[in-house]
Amino acid sequence: MLQEKIKRPTLLLDKNKCLNNIELMLNKAIKNNIQLRPHFKTHQSHTIGRWFRNYGIQKITVSSVRMATYFAADNWKDITIAFPHNIHESDQVAQLAQKIQLNIVVENLESLQAIIPLLKSKIHVFIKGDTGYNRTGLSIEKKGTIDTLLDYIDSNEHLVFEGFLIHAGHTYQSTSQESIQKIHQESLQKIQSFRAAYSARYPQLTISYGDTPSCSVVNNFDGIDEIRPGNFVFYDLSQWRISSCSLDQIALAMACPVVAKHPDRNEVIIYGGGVHFSKDRSTHHNGQTYFGLVAKNTEKGWSTSPKAAYAKSLSQEHGVIKGSTEWLSTVHIGDILIIVPIHSCMTADLMKEYLTTEGIWIRDMMRLSQ
Repeated sequence: MLQEKIKRPTLLLDKNKCLNNIELMLNKAIKNNIQLRPHFKTHQSHTIGRWFRNYGIQKITVSSVRMATYFAADNWKDITIAFPHNIHESDQVAQLAQKIQLNIVVENLESLQAIIPLLKSKIHVFIKGDTGYNRTGLSIEKKGTIDTLLDYIDSNEHLVFEGFLIHAGHTYQSTSQESIQKIHQESLQKIQSFRAAYSARYPQLTISYGDTPSCSVVNNFDGIDEIRPGNFVFYDLSQWRISSCSLDQIALAMACPVVAKHPDRNEVIIYGGGVHFSKDRSTHHNGQTYFGLVAKNTEKGWSTSPKAAYAKSLSQEHGVIKGSTEWLSTVHIGDILIIVPIHSCMTADLMKEYLTTEGIWIRDMMRLSQ
């Protein structure tokens, strides 16, 4: 049985759900005649990356130079680093650009000036656009700055302008599909402004658009050439809470041993804390904060419906699980609880390995030593 392999906090992966999530997103891209360039920061695994390749995916997104190098080693030849260029890594970027088509993201002249002296081959450049997230990037109102960047790119033989890269991350603050749709429509209007301002100068420019909530919920991608969702490969409770996915689409769950039981306060203690789950949290409609929801164990993994228990708090290695009296009576020391996480990207990054519900270990995730 699967649970016989679990001795300590273990990240379970339902491969069938994962593949279904990939297929659904790819079919949406094909239907809308746009490119799917999935963000690999969520899974960070050569094995799972190859599952995408089996569906014909050839272009990917990553969040760091180290991650780009890791996936380039597995023969990915077209990679976008969807994070503003860090000038202290210009030498590594320039080296990698000699081996693959590498796309970097900039929003200031200093980033380009730092890398130019190191380039021996062409590097492709996206300008980071902002459509309302207000984290970083340039709005269309910053046209003067954008023009300065474009003039600099065009004047250098090693720089190739690709287009504008957008992340509508404010969809994560939504509370419904309607709210996601509204933010997306507002983003589309601003995207059209970028295209209208620069399509004559760059007829082949690419508008690259990210965020899992929009890409999961909407069906209108007018003006967008490629999408870069990442979390969709697993989904999680944060996506479920804002109606980006259903519970049965969530492909990851933590399996944690019960090490103590406190019936006087309807709580059990698990081996599984912040160093396993991260400390991302969510809030029930009644205002109760939680760090994960307990699901029902099955022979093949877990059921889609959470049971009447939740992760109330996390410290470094401990997790406190709160449940009903009836639920608590079914739990014993040594039991393995299955807990659906709030944020799959952070949980996967911390755990660095998966155990599939088929009983197969995936241990080829990117590590600090790589």
